[in-house]
Amino acid sequence: MFLPGRLLRLEGLALFVGALVVYFDQGFGWLLLVVLFLAPDLSFAGYLAGPRVGATAYNAVHTTVGPIALAIVGVLVDTDWCLQLALIWLAHIGLDRLLGYGLKYPTAFQDTHLSRV
Repeated sequence: MFLPGRLLRLEGLALFVGALVVYFDQGFGWLLLVVLFLAPDLSFAGYLAGPRVGATAYNAVHTTVGPIALAIVGVLVDTDWCLQLALIWLAHIGLDRLLGYGLKYPTAFQDTHLSRV
């Protein structure tokens, strides 16, 4: 049976694979992908100011709203670098979801919308 947690992880897998397929279909290279793939995790630094600030910072860069908006700009303005960054960002979010790292609650880093990490 597919429980919501499993479906959300499957959704993460689809996002991860889909973003990478489009990324390489567009002819983008490995270097920027490798260099920037973990960049969204710099938001962990927000936890130095406490769990509420940390959760806000983490969630701000781990939702799909930002990268989808950036991808739309990239397509409308025909700017490859916007689309490339958006796809890297989406792939990162997808892998996080697949691994069970969900959006954070302000109580503690381990409390996510997917499960307790």
